Amino acid sequence: MVSKRIVLKFPHRLIEKPIICKLVKEYNLEFNILKAYVTPKEEGLLILELKGKDEDCKGGIDYLNKMGVKVQPLSQDIIFNEARCTHCGVCVTSCPTGALVMDPITRKVHFDDKKCIACELCIPACPVKAMEVHF
Repeated sequence: MVSKRIVLKFPHRLIEKPIICKLVKEYNLEFNILKAYVTPKEEGLLILELKGKDEDCKGGIDYLNKMGVKVQPLSQDIIFNEARCTHCGVCVTSCPTGALVMDPITRKVHFDDKKCIACELCIPACPVKAMEVHF
């Protein structure tokens, strides 16, 4: 069983279609919605964690692409700009998943994109804007 965190961008013509339902019924996938935005008559954005057999995940993602849904890995959306970071640690205290941690020896902040759920709590917390979101 594999787990993938992905970002789905829906064109306005697909917002009211039961696309995620088909992932469950036809591809035997489990999903957890991490974040969702829908702008009527514009677009939809859904951040999901998909779980299932590797071939089912691949089939489900192929289906999404064929439907016109833009699919990308979650890690492409939250960016840690280490050159800008002053390693103050403020973001660490705001991160609910432990994706941002401070090394106790070097006192440097590290970002684990696999733990990130794109909650964006680190964005306003960072005084030097070292955390960036790209949707």
